[in-house]
Amino acid sequence: MQQYQKIKSQHRDAILFFRMGDFYEMFFEDAQLGARLLNITLTSRGDGVPLAGVPVKAAGEYVRRLLAQGHRVAICEQVEDPKTTKGLVKREVVETVTPGAVLDDGWLPGDRNNFLLALSSDGERVGIAAIDLSTGEFLLEIVPRAGYEEALGRLAPAEIVLPRDLALPQGNGALRTEREGWEFDANLAREELPRRFGLASLDGLGLGPEDDLMIGAAGALLRYLGELQPGGLPHLGRPTVRRSDAHLWLDDMTRRNLELVEPLRAGAGGVTLREIIDRTTTPMGARLLRQWLLSPLRGQLAIRERLDAVEVLTQDGQGRASLRENLDGVRDLERLAGRAASGRATPRELGALRDSFLQLPGGLKTLTALSGRDKSRALTEIVQEFDLLGDLAEELTAALQPRLPANLTDGGVIRSGYDPELDEARSLRDGGKQYIAELQTREREQTGIPTLKVGFNKVFGYYLEITRAHASRVPAHYERRQTLANAERFVTPELKDYEAKVLSAEERVGTREADLFRELRERVGAATARIQHTSRALARVDVWAGLAEVAIQCRYVRPEITSGFDLTLRESRHPVIERMMSREEFIPNDVRFDQVERVLLVTGPNMAGKSTILRQIGLAVVLAQMGSFVPASGASIGVVDRLFTRVGASDNLAQGQSTFMVEMSESSAILHNATAASLVLLDEIGRGTSTYDGVAIAWAVSEFLHDVVGCKTMFATHYHELMQLPERLEHARNLNVAVRETGDTVVFLHRLEPGGTDRSYGIHVAELAGLPLSVVERANEILGTLEQEHRVIPGGPPPVPDPGQLGL
Repeated sequence: MQQYQKIKSQHRDAILFFRMGDFYEMFFEDAQLGARLLNITLTSRGDGVPLAGVPVKAAGEYVRRLLAQGHRVAICEQVEDPKTTKGLVKREVVETVTPGAVLDDGWLPGDRNNFLLALSSDGERVGIAAIDLSTGEFLLEIVPRAGYEEALGRLAPAEIVLPRDLALPQGNGALRTEREGWEFDANLAREELPRRFGLASLDGLGLGPEDDLMIGAAGALLRYLGELQPGGLPHLGRPTVRRSDAHLWLDDMTRRNLELVEPLRAGAGGVTLREIIDRTTTPMGARLLRQWLLSPLRGQLAIRERLDAVEVLTQDGQGRASLRENLDGVRDLERLAGRAASGRATPRELGALRDSFLQLPGGLKTLTALSGRDKSRALTEIVQEFDLLGDLAEELTAALQPRLPANLTDGGVIRSGYDPELDEARSLRDGGKQYIAELQTREREQTGIPTLKVGFNKVFGYYLEITRAHASRVPAHYERRQTLANAERFVTPELKDYEAKVLSAEERVGTREADLFRELRERVGAATARIQHTSRALARVDVWAGLAEVAIQCRYVRPEITSGFDLTLRESRHPVIERMMSREEFIPNDVRFDQVERVLLVTGPNMAGKSTILRQIGLAVVLAQMGSFVPASGASIGVVDRLFTRVGASDNLAQGQSTFMVEMSESSAILHNATAASLVLLDEIGRGTSTYDGVAIAWAVSEFLHDVVGCKTMFATHYHELMQLPERLEHARNLNVAVRETGDTVVFLHRLEPGGTDRSYGIHVAELAGLPLSVVERANEILGTLEQEHRVIPGGPPPVPDPGQLGL
């Protein structure tokens, strides 16, 4: 146990999987913990040491289950062949698996990244380094302290690495890993990063002295990953720097309220924007779409470049269909290349790479032939720089069988004709039965012994068996091997030579095939950078083609992107809700913000559609600035720098925050962070407290956004007192969501019209919800009384009891 204890002492924070033959064993506390978490048998060695183990072949599933419960697993392998080693076999930890350091593609969803973050802060700013080990992506950025949670929600890390003394939220479910502060030293990282990526300096990455926080975080992250992956990270790409001022700010509140990628109600399907617009056919494209959706652009030229590509693909339906058909056969090149580079790719995974590479010529041909391609600079650049990876496709096709096994040890991986040595070993192995039959026939004819037969056992190997009745006919060159009661067993020089070849043939086949496969995997791994380059080009094309597909099918239009203040939507629709209704049932609405009317106050009854209108405006801006067409008949959008959407009520009981407290905190964040170029969409601010307090807060918030911030604002409210705001605020305007009253019936028209309304029809909605008729009738009585007297009980309120007077 000394070897185990020494290795365990270096990995105290992980459960150690200690390789012993065909099992990974756990000992001591690890065994007790592992047995409980994995529901496996806990036993003990002869000396009483607790013991639990899992088969090597099934270890992946057990590791995955431990990761899901927030644990790390250190994999300790035998690094020497037990057959050729005298004494104790040498063992080393070859990998530590954590939630943020996973290379097994089967453990990760294909449509999202699995980021491992490192953080460094000076109190006012936070430097972020993010690596997705499965794809090789490496991102760097610096955000204000107030913007840290926005970045956390956007990247959704599985694990966060940070200095021990740094107090920052870690996000929902992310594993927190604390390290020593010196590891985040930017000066150390300034030496390590150029050396690692073969650069003279960090200038080539666009990093300057002001970027020390993200540089220090990058250095700490690489040091940590070096410990987790002692074999290195050959597939890790050069870092890409994200500058916040190039992207639309979407805080966590807005992402939730607009249901961009996650539903408000856990488990609900088909309700997020991503689900509606995701027509990608590759995992790389699905991940990129998610990134674009959570991080839209602010630069007009960059947005227009994406829109140009989408427009070209909308105008060539046949070319788009052909392109999507080609992309549909492409597997996850990024992750497969990473597994090849790290020496983990299986035969089927290399086969998937081969089949994907073979799709590339058809895809490039279709791209080149797209009608109007010259109108898109982005598509033209991809065509000019596209790497078909033809040499790899040719090599893999020549080497690999068309149908491949899941594991190398299953055999049948390398094609016949690829390697003469392997072919010879296979011929010897596979021709054994025929050779034995021929030998037996020949020996019978030469000896005249009709009962002679060739046999085999594990003790004596191959032999010729002759009954005692024919002992006198045994040739002189036969060598006696074994005597039985009624027979003798012999060998010949020819049979001994053949035996040596046959018994080693199977082993030679396995060894040679494994060698050839490893060489092939290494050649693919050496081309990882090329594969990643092609993969990322394909991802962009996949996203553009998917956005073009949804634009055609759902009647989206190209938005005009401007640098001005105005935002105009003609016949805009909610992209998700319209898909849940028949084609013509959704009522579109026109919306316009300009310098003259930049604060729009929307009143109207419950269920009229105020929240839907707020959300569809926000979704149109997100779609336009990510480079997508929008659900409208026309759109002109002055680029927005920050989008804030507060719709609906929520609480945070875990942190002791009521619905009203959460509402006020979110409102505070908006007022502190919005600028004149922002878009603010608010629903029912102040409703979580008394009516007068709520009206006062809503009024003051509206004044602040109008007078101080000066941004585009839509405010939906039931506080009819706010309809007086346009009398006070020069650039405010009243709107209402129309209804039609016919007798006792109310029809919701879902149409936005000028002017305000002083009725909410709340009791009518209560009736629609199924409240007992007696309750509805009583509510109408009380409403009439309140509207006249502001009290339900006649007369004035009773006097307040004197606290000093005791009752008898």
